[in-house]
Amino acid sequence: MKFFVDTADVKEIREISDYGLLDGVTTNPSLVKKAGRPFKDIIAEICDITDGPVSAEVAALDYDTMLAEGRTLAKIAKNVVVKVPLTLDGLKTCRTLAEEGTPSNVTLCFSANQALLAAKAGAAYISPFLGRLDDIGAEGVALIREIRTIYDNYAFDTQILAASIRSPLHVTAVALAGADVATVPAAVIKSLVKHPLTDKGIEQFVADWKATGQSIL
Repeated sequence: MKFFVDTADVKEIREISDYGLLDGVTTNPSLVKKAGRPFKDIIAEICDITDGPVSAEVAALDYDTMLAEGRTLAKIAKNVVVKVPLTLDGLKTCRTLAEEGTPSNVTLCFSANQALLAAKAGAAYISPFLGRLDDIGAEGVALIREIRTIYDNYAFDTQILAASIRSPLHVTAVALAGADVATVPAAVIKSLVKHPLTDKGIEQFVADWKATGQSIL
């Protein structure tokens, strides 16, 4: 499973990239607002950090303006993926961009039927939001499993990009469910390495090595 970091914070992106764990980046208007910088400047800088896909979201809701915005964003760098909402105009924009050779990430997916439509529209990625489904008492991971089955049934090329991931348990669950990508906050990615038995083992090895009085260098 690929790891995208879900942030518009360039410092966080560089850190995850330096660890060798970065396959791509997703952004959204809320993350851009938090970053407090010009949107297109942020996307350009992110695209300089990684060769992986970088999702940049349109702001409009009508087809003509979404398409114009998508074309503008796609010119920033060759690895920009235009992010569009899962609406009829969003799907129409996705189809046009796909025909022009520009990949789209269809976002705010909350049902298998929505994911089916996105695949038929030619989406490169579909973004089901696990955490938000969990918030209303639904099982977000179940949606990943449903989409995986449908896409496999019909050999759709659209990749399942599990979004709204909030914990290491979510990461394990979507990996088991067959997600192609998990887009994860930087803090959650870094937390995946943690385990108390790992920490305990390191402490013991350090103490034992110190007791030998030796040096490798």
